[in-house]
Amino acid sequence: MPAVIVRTVGDVLIAFSDRKGGVSHGSYRSLNLGDHVGDAPEAVAENRARLRRLLPVIRSGTEPAAPPVEAWVWLRQVHGDRVIVAADEPRTTWPRAVPDADAAVTDRADLPLVVLTADCAPVALVAAGAIGVVHAGWPGLEAGVIGRAVTAMRELVDGPVQAILGPCVHPARYEFGADLLTRLVDRLGPTVASRTASGALALDIPAAVGVALREAGVDRLDDVGVCTAESADHFSYRRDGTTGRQAVVVMRQSASNESR
Repeated sequence: MPAVIVRTVGDVLIAFSDRKGGVSHGSYRSLNLGDHVGDAPEAVAENRARLRRLLPVIRSGTEPAAPPVEAWVWLRQVHGDRVIVAADEPRTTWPRAVPDADAAVTDRADLPLVVLTADCAPVALVAAGAIGVVHAGWPGLEAGVIGRAVTAMRELVDGPVQAILGPCVHPARYEFGADLLTRLVDRLGPTVASRTASGALALDIPAAVGVALREAGVDRLDDVGVCTAESADHFSYRRDGTTGRQAVVVMRQSASNESR
């Protein structure tokens, strides 16, 4: 079975997958969820099905009805700042046209939102009555994708927003060019600059996520504290080059599913 790091916030389930429990081989071994990295499509489909079967069990100990993975909100991530609001369209429209975006929000229950990562930051957002997911690499952080996602959530519901940061590359393993680092420092401040374990310039992705959240008025951040490049249990593009993708899945459960 897949292994996951789980957080629950009220009626919201947040699950961060790792690379265990799937059927892929080679560089994608074993729970690769990315359908754009060169893995066999049938393996990716089975891996996504395994993750889908696990999610309801985590929360309730049983398996209530849940939408198939094809009806989850998947994104074609492009390292930009576009946010999709999955609030009004019928659920069945999502598998027909996967949108180019790096964040999604919704106020609908039982509609899982997903982003895929292999070093970039997967961020879950939770508010009373709404959820969001963000894929935040350095281009998205510079472009302000986190702030745009928080703004989109606040257009759906009032009240505070909290965030959960999943496994991502940490500065000890993330050497970063001086010119790009200067740009990120100019955008987010000096705390995002760091050093690798060998002393080279580095970008501190978790610190950058924290700054972006605070700029957006989000002060509550739970960091699971896993570096993808250091963890053999996670995919890491920085470490391996050709590799798979893990996911963060965020789902707000309806009252009927909670009671099962």
